[in-house]
Amino acid sequence: MTIHDRNTTRAAQALVSGYPSPAKYGLDGPGAMNLAQRLVVFNATFQDLEELIPRARRVMGGGATNEVVHRVARHNPDSLWGIARRERYAAGETAAEGYLAFLMLNEEGADRLMSGQFDGTNPPFEYLTRQHQKPAAIYVWGAYAPGLIAGGVPLAFEKTWTRLYRDAPLLARAVTIEGARLIEGLGFKRGARFRGKEAPHLHMYPRGASVGESRPIYDDFTGADDDTVSITLVRSIEDFMRVVSVRSATFVAEQDCPYEEEFDGNDFCASHLIGYVGKEPVGCLRVRYFADFAKLERLAVRHEFRSRQLGTRLMRAGVELCRMKGYRSVYGRAQKDLLQYYVNMGWRPLEGRPEFFFSDHAYIEIVIDPEPDAQAIALGMDPYVLMRPEGKWDQPGILDRSASRGASAKGGACKR
Repeated sequence: MTIHDRNTTRAAQALVSGYPSPAKYGLDGPGAMNLAQRLVVFNATFQDLEELIPRARRVMGGGATNEVVHRVARHNPDSLWGIARRERYAAGETAAEGYLAFLMLNEEGADRLMSGQFDGTNPPFEYLTRQHQKPAAIYVWGAYAPGLIAGGVPLAFEKTWTRLYRDAPLLARAVTIEGARLIEGLGFKRGARFRGKEAPHLHMYPRGASVGESRPIYDDFTGADDDTVSITLVRSIEDFMRVVSVRSATFVAEQDCPYEEEFDGNDFCASHLIGYVGKEPVGCLRVRYFADFAKLERLAVRHEFRSRQLGTRLMRAGVELCRMKGYRSVYGRAQKDLLQYYVNMGWRPLEGRPEFFFSDHAYIEIVIDPEPDAQAIALGMDPYVLMRPEGKWDQPGILDRSASRGASAKGGACKR
């Protein structure tokens, strides 16, 4: 996706202030519609494309030919949207002044795009859906939106929120700084994760099932009403009661663990992960933090769900959470007869330590030494990031809005 000239750059600043920044006009928010009160979006005509595509190609330094664009528009008319000033359109000057183009990709097309094997200058129809077909993903093929017309881009994106298209993730490739600023201002995130592949050269606006795929493993719960396996962090008393129910069913009822041994006084100084199958809480893990290491413990999965490999997923999620917090050493304990299970995940026995016993089981101390995440929480980073909900450091939180209010005139007041 290319946003191409200085006029467009200035118009894009109406969408984004500073770079990088939180999505100021997210595509699913009311601000997108407010931006376009002076603009109108409509299906681009043959003549619109004849006039606009050569202009776009000149400033982009290349791109699809007129013939290719016309073929795509005939294959699926929802692919090309013209943008014009409302007053001119209402007065009968119905020519588009800019456009936004999409490619509606089927599963094979989405896979090829994610793998870097998709030719956007001449996309084969075998990778594209027709107007009545549900796409696997929508690729932002191109944009030409000079000056004021850039404000109509969010309105053109509204065309992808119909029932047919609303679950398909939006993918884009920004080839200029201006293009990146515009799409990131609309809520796209740098780096796409979809269909088991990662594409750092693409931007992504996740929707539908891809929302979970785009989230870190320790926070990919979407609440989907299906049998999807997912995980999230405890952030409320209701969440914690779900943890209590899973551990009670697993340790107290099934393994005859005394209540006072299971609920040992450490639960309110720890993080907790909950594993779900669909909306049903079925597993959990506790994470406690010390000066130079973190500790994973109280791994539990309800017996009727143990064929879903949720225990392995929870342990990996716990390690990833610790990596995001900057830990280089994570400690755990493995029941002696399950040691090989943990070794297969990359853990190792803690050297020089004997087995020990509690709650009538023999245990081995284990450790894993991950490298901290490249974006790990650290001193000196954006203070608003440090105020965001646990595990959601990559998403603007409620307190990010404070940045736009400035300081209160009343000493000590907290303005809401």
